[in-house]
Amino acid sequence: MELDPLILSRIQFAFVVSFHAIFPVFTIGLASYIAVLEGLAFKTRNPVWTKLSTFWTKVFAVVFGMGVVSGIVMSFQFGTNWSAFSQASANFLGPILSYEVITAFFLEAAFLGVLLFGRDKVPAGVHLFAAIMVATGTFISSFWILAANSWMQTPAGVEFREGVFHVVSWSEAIFNPSFPYRFMHMALASFLTGGFVVAGVSAWYLLRGREVEANRKALSMCLWLLLFIAPAQAVVGDFHGLNTLEHQPAKVAAMEGNWETSRNVPLLLFAIPDQENQTNHFEIGIPSLASLILTHEWDGEVPGLNEVAVEEQPPVAIVFWSFRIMVGIGVLMILFALAGLVLRAGGRLYKTRWYLQGMRFMSIAPFFAVLTGWFVTEVGRAPWLVYGMMTQAESVTPSLTGGMALFTLIGYIVVYALVFSAGVYYLMRVLYVGLEDADDEEHASDRPARPLSAAHVPFEIESGSHGVHQAKPANEGGH
Repeated sequence: MELDPLILSRIQFAFVVSFHAIFPVFTIGLASYIAVLEGLAFKTRNPVWTKLSTFWTKVFAVVFGMGVVSGIVMSFQFGTNWSAFSQASANFLGPILSYEVITAFFLEAAFLGVLLFGRDKVPAGVHLFAAIMVATGTFISSFWILAANSWMQTPAGVEFREGVFHVVSWSEAIFNPSFPYRFMHMALASFLTGGFVVAGVSAWYLLRGREVEANRKALSMCLWLLLFIAPAQAVVGDFHGLNTLEHQPAKVAAMEGNWETSRNVPLLLFAIPDQENQTNHFEIGIPSLASLILTHEWDGEVPGLNEVAVEEQPPVAIVFWSFRIMVGIGVLMILFALAGLVLRAGGRLYKTRWYLQGMRFMSIAPFFAVLTGWFVTEVGRAPWLVYGMMTQAESVTPSLTGGMALFTLIGYIVVYALVFSAGVYYLMRVLYVGLEDADDEEHASDRPARPLSAAHVPFEIESGSHGVHQAKPANEGGH
């Protein structure tokens, strides 16, 4: 069987980006939450806020480390798998990625050390400033990365001459047509992710009766945030959709499973797209609703995929179903936020077990929404790498063989599995300890020497049944 280096390179980059994307989207929201906690602690001197900040900073350290390790290899793939694209786009992407490192990564790295290890060693105001700088750095980083990716979606400010992109307007290239919508959409997604994770973990602790006062405060804060952010994301998503319809109509047609350009297009709740025959099977939809959403008119015209050559159509099934999963999770987020408001008004927020259990499971929902959203964005752009200007086939490294691409793909899967397992292990240790140890003065002189050692409760390994080794906390079960 002949191995296609283009397909394997696409799978490899999709795997790496999907694995990496879940970490920044969480740390961006969590960094802002920690900065708010530090501000409340500085203003009120209430130890509860300090306890919450200390705990979530440990979580941030572990996740940030996983994000750095998993993301740093993406830049290498531009050279190993997509060298033709790298050479063509170097005039724009080279400076943009450099700006991200200089203005954001250095800022985060410098102040993260103060945030992690500086409590009670630097003035409280300096520690608060460090938290704010870390949060600021995460947004600066997302600014440059999304500027680069948005340019690939809606290229502007460049001329494509002799196989090379030449920048003619930096402002137009950076602030390209889709950038404002995509940046706001991702920023809100980060707040939603951070909010639901903190709320879910706090709900889990409340179900177990642990640190009730602190976790009630954390859950309450997050639910107020989610009550406004979740509906706001739907509004921003609508504007983003209108922008996509203007600049990438084929992507919208794939999202809607619409093959024929027509009016009064239904919103399909279920369908099985058949790209080979350019049709859908088993359609279930709401009449005219897609036209209303996309054009704000009941009889608005929605473009169909028949306007695009078959070879330039994206993989419809992936885009179609990813979009519905993302929207479905978004609706579920809004419902949980509203349910929290109703329970709060009735004084039952912290006592309703089904709701607290539901929040536990909702803590992972934003990650699926982010992943499916990225699938819609990236798969929906195919076969273009720079939309309308450079295809994926033109971008792949000419000398790359299928065997080489398969070898590196397997290597990434193995290494990332190890990274993820180690990260989850450390994260579970932090969550197991919880907030009880967050303000333990006995450990004040025993600060971790590196981020992952923030979970400093020792574990012992003992032999289980059939030779299986099990990890148990050293302070439990008589150990």
